[in-house]
Amino acid sequence: MPSSPTQRVGDTVSEGFSKAPHLSRMWSLEDVFDSEGLQKWLIKTYKLDKNITFYCEPKYDGASLNLIYEEGKLTQGITRGDGSVGELITQNVKTIRSIPLTIEHKERIEIRGEVVLYKDEFERINQERAVKGEAVFANPRNAAAGSLRQLDSSITASRNLVFLPYGVGENTLEHKLLSQRMEYIYSLGFKRPPLSTTCENFDEIEAVYEEMNKNRDSYAMMLDGMVIKVNEIAAQIDMGYTVKNPRFSVAYKFPAVEKITTLKEIVLQVGRTGAVTPVAIVEPTNIDGVIVERATLHNFDEIDRKDIRINDKVIILRSGDVIPKIIKVLEHERDGSEVKFERPTSCPVCGSELLDEGVLLKCQNLTCEARVINSIIYFASKPCLNIDGLGSKIVEALFESGLVKSVIDLFDLTLEKLLTLEGFKEKKAQNLLDSLEAAKGSEYWRFVNSLGIEHIGEVASKTLSARFGSSFVDASKEELVALEGFGEEMAESVLEFVRVNRETILKLQEILKPLEPLQREEAKENTFKGKSVVLTGSMSESRDVIKEMLEALGAKVVSSVSKKTDFVIYGEDAGSKYDKAVDLGVAVLSEQEMREKIEQA
Repeated sequence: MPSSPTQRVGDTVSEGFSKAPHLSRMWSLEDVFDSEGLQKWLIKTYKLDKNITFYCEPKYDGASLNLIYEEGKLTQGITRGDGSVGELITQNVKTIRSIPLTIEHKERIEIRGEVVLYKDEFERINQERAVKGEAVFANPRNAAAGSLRQLDSSITASRNLVFLPYGVGENTLEHKLLSQRMEYIYSLGFKRPPLSTTCENFDEIEAVYEEMNKNRDSYAMMLDGMVIKVNEIAAQIDMGYTVKNPRFSVAYKFPAVEKITTLKEIVLQVGRTGAVTPVAIVEPTNIDGVIVERATLHNFDEIDRKDIRINDKVIILRSGDVIPKIIKVLEHERDGSEVKFERPTSCPVCGSELLDEGVLLKCQNLTCEARVINSIIYFASKPCLNIDGLGSKIVEALFESGLVKSVIDLFDLTLEKLLTLEGFKEKKAQNLLDSLEAAKGSEYWRFVNSLGIEHIGEVASKTLSARFGSSFVDASKEELVALEGFGEEMAESVLEFVRVNRETILKLQEILKPLEPLQREEAKENTFKGKSVVLTGSMSESRDVIKEMLEALGAKVVSSVSKKTDFVIYGEDAGSKYDKAVDLGVAVLSEQEMREKIEQA
């Protein structure tokens, strides 16, 4: 029977999860981080409706889940996914004891909530895993999300997950207030939050927030803030949604957690472009269930500015998923054992001399082992030469086998060489060779972009290519600085890269024979000609196609929003670029509006 206790113990192992649509979209919330942010949100909300109150409840740190009940029976459990479509995990959901398999409500209804792992259960699971020699979970949220998506539902059943409802999707309920609606949901057999209440104004909301923040450690589950929603359901409907958030709700996040620890060592990492980054190794410290052992130091100027020394007592801060960082040195704790960090002069990997740009230190050696793998992955990526079949694992295998020690070595590969690699059969090897051959004769800007020059991305590569073509290697600083969008730093970066790698560039150019840019026929007058445009969100076609279309109209498509941006064109799930455009007063157009303007032109 659907409500039988046997539904709780887990079933046969699934091969995978299928996709399923939500009946109504699951929205993400706008975040505020302090009382000033809350005040601004309240001002915006009161402009939409002055006669409102607010319902406040905890913001759980877990995995979102959507439950669909029909005729009183649980029929589907779906993960949040992208908000419109998630993974169907009904069999796993039935093993969660706090989710009723049947309810008294007979009409179809979506009940949304968060699946969490209580702190004591998290500790129990990690102790068991440690004894078995298995990797422990970093925090309760990761453990909850991982447990929810187990292909073996009996594992999910063993984890004692808890479902805490926070709202409803599609429904036929007639309550006028959200607080009444949630009381009804709890009456159906769902767990209540540790604290929820209604508030009249800013002061009352702040008081509840302070109480929740003060007691957060005493709650059974992890919280990362408080959710505030307009209590009047009619007002919620009138207020509606932005592109990605409800206007009637906000997440008021708890302050980032700070802890004191000891800086044991500073290690150096070399990135794809050769940039050398310092990383702090600290005494392992538990911050909100996460054991922190590394913290970002940003750059070498930051070390000097904060006078950070090895063996210093430091305050580290971690906020949500943000990489922990050192915010303060406790100089009064120094006992004389602290050691000043010496700025490096040679690459920690290949030993070649580092280029010192002040804030940034760079290894310019294209054959540096730390750079080669990531450089080749970037070289083969879609915005560059788009070499199919040259993913990260293949590149690593090629490098570790000794077949490829630089980008140039890719074009010395043969069928015989590739067949010596584990996992390479004749068809796979030939496909890779065909992809490498297909990379020849690509557009010149793609070749420039593939080199991975510091500060030179797709837009700058197109500018360089259009102005100089293959003679960019001979461009002077004056000529580079004169280019639109170029500054001193970008010009210096190009000059330095060419100086160190001129021979490699010319050799690659000879092998790949990239096409010199043709002068594009000037676009006729239209809305987008000569305008700076940013694209954000999912569109009906790939953004590359839309980008090409706009560039053919004479637009300059750039990646970031500023006061100089003329239009931000958005699709589904537009992100922070949309918000920034609204804040700066930049014109925003939906994809449909963009197409209408193009047709009018």
